[in-house]
Amino acid sequence: MLDRLSLRQRLLLFFTAIALGCMAAVIGGLWFGYSRLGDPAAEPAFATAGAIACFAVLGIAAGIWFLFDENVGRALDRLAAGMRAQAHAEGAGAFDAAPGRYLGDLGPAATALTTALTETRGALAAAVERETTRLQEEKARLEALLSDVPAAVLLCSGAHQIVFYNGPATDILGTGTAPGLDRRVFGYLRDAPLMHAYERLVAAGDAEAVSDLLVATLDGARILSGRMRLLEGGSASPGYVLTLRDVTGDLAAHAGQDRLLEEIFDRIRRPAANLQTMIGVLTDSGGGEAMNAALIEEVGGLAASVNELAARYDAARGSWTALPRTRAADLVDGVRARTEASGLTVAAEAQDLILRCDGFEIVALLSGLALRLAEAGYGARYALGIEEEGAGALVSLGWDGRPLSVSMLDTWLAEPIDPAAGEATGRGALASHATECWPETGDGTGAVRLPIREARRVHGRVAPVARHVVYDFDLLFKPRAAELADTPLRDLIYVVFDTETTGLLPDEGDEIVQIAGLRLVNGRRVSGEVFDMLVDPARPIPPKATEVHGISDAMVAGAPGIGEALTRFHDFAEGAVLIAHNAPFDMTFLKRREGEIGKAFDHPILDTVLLSAVVYGQTEVHSLDALSQRLGITIPEEARHTAIGDTIATAEAFLKLLPMLEGRGLVTFGDVLAEVRKHGRLLKDLNA
Repeated sequence: MLDRLSLRQRLLLFFTAIALGCMAAVIGGLWFGYSRLGDPAAEPAFATAGAIACFAVLGIAAGIWFLFDENVGRALDRLAAGMRAQAHAEGAGAFDAAPGRYLGDLGPAATALTTALTETRGALAAAVERETTRLQEEKARLEALLSDVPAAVLLCSGAHQIVFYNGPATDILGTGTAPGLDRRVFGYLRDAPLMHAYERLVAAGDAEAVSDLLVATLDGARILSGRMRLLEGGSASPGYVLTLRDVTGDLAAHAGQDRLLEEIFDRIRRPAANLQTMIGVLTDSGGGEAMNAALIEEVGGLAASVNELAARYDAARGSWTALPRTRAADLVDGVRARTEASGLTVAAEAQDLILRCDGFEIVALLSGLALRLAEAGYGARYALGIEEEGAGALVSLGWDGRPLSVSMLDTWLAEPIDPAAGEATGRGALASHATECWPETGDGTGAVRLPIREARRVHGRVAPVARHVVYDFDLLFKPRAAELADTPLRDLIYVVFDTETTGLLPDEGDEIVQIAGLRLVNGRRVSGEVFDMLVDPARPIPPKATEVHGISDAMVAGAPGIGEALTRFHDFAEGAVLIAHNAPFDMTFLKRREGEIGKAFDHPILDTVLLSAVVYGQTEVHSLDALSQRLGITIPEEARHTAIGDTIATAEAFLKLLPMLEGRGLVTFGDVLAEVRKHGRLLKDLNA
């Protein structure tokens, strides 16, 4: 029973026992004296003296207990919390020995111990850092290589939880909620094709076997071509690697081709049959004017249909092939390299544009034309330019000398453009880009113009696109606890979140203006899995609120509404334990919209206010600033009172509190939940 009580509670019982013992001694002594005296008239005097003595004993015991509690009990708790922070929360700041000023040598001894621990930890960290530098560099190189793999790659455990994903996987699966570690892959892809492929591979029992599959995203917006391979390991439910490619555009292009071909055959078949019949009649009877007119009409209709369908075919052909993006400067440099290798001089100038084209085909076409022009005696010096024109770009190959005829250009375009391209012709290259080229004549000059249908100007310096790989291979081997209460704290998935609002009174109409969250997996923050969204509250933001969080009406204009924002946040936090600082305040804003979005925020919840009370005691200040200061967390001034800034600070505080909780024997979620319930009064006082 006593083991469950804190040190201060035990001290209170100790002084209570002393007070009761003293009172019993006083009462016993007076009773003994009264019984020896044997005078009934003295009884009131003895009773009065006993009452005064008992109250005096209570007062003295209470006063001494208060001093002892303040200078010994609380001091010991503060020293213990500080030492635990030094032992478990790395970077928790300097140890404060001031509370132990009345405890003799205990304070200096604790200071010496924590100082030695800090120095030892620093030396060990330096040694480990030196020894692991090479491994970190190799890891970074591996991540860089994996991030540049063009295919979407997912690594899943045998329970179909995502353990690894790269940048292309985020692009393919991130139309709604981006992929997240330890989420089920069936939250993004339809399960039947994946399960069929997985069961086939498991039944085959061949580690080298692969299974091709076609799977749709959960919303049906994309069709993906995939390949699955099991991981080696001998497990009954092995993990697997899944590579995916978006073939939605390919299917649409093939469907467009099929429809156009069907229409071509349908529209040509009937006029051709009619012409065949008419020609047979003319052969048998010699025909007449009416028959000749009908024949001319059918031939004209057939010719018009052929021309129209050919034009539509040429216009659509360019969209049937997904053309890559090519920088204009790279394209002209490729042309110069090919032509200068043949002894030609090409002056090239290009605007800073990104062209949608097959760079190899365009380079081969332009360099091939330049070489043919030189062989035919049109000139030896050429100028190549690319400039923006409308939604596309215009490529010009010019020279000083006689102009090029249309017939000669058509002849060259009908020939192969490059030995490396096989039988591919210039006319075919133009058709794949749905464009044409033509010669132009100037004053003693000639030129060939080639338009590119799609181009965009590069504005300023273009930042490279970050394509991270996100992984935690420990998830492959993590067992699943049957009950949440029995799950170790480090095995849970957390979403730390915070909101900024128009005010502090949700029941009087205040609304969210910003919500942010981040995911913690296996006791660490997952880079890239961050939720940060401004929200249109559909009401003016008071100036006093703007002074606090810096969000104005202009900033939320056009932002998602509250319903959409909370729906997306609910998807982001699916299956996780929610963590917030003073969670009841934020949860009030979320729960009042459950009926509107049709989803319940029934997640398990932890509050860092209560966790701080478990570690440091109720008498300390548990604001986010005070907690961050105790744990050595720095919140930049510009990030304070922003949703994402406070979310990061709360997450860092939780990660430092986690080993301190484990050090107190609170290992599972149920252990912590039972402990924080003892401190619920703090939240009531905080939100009163």
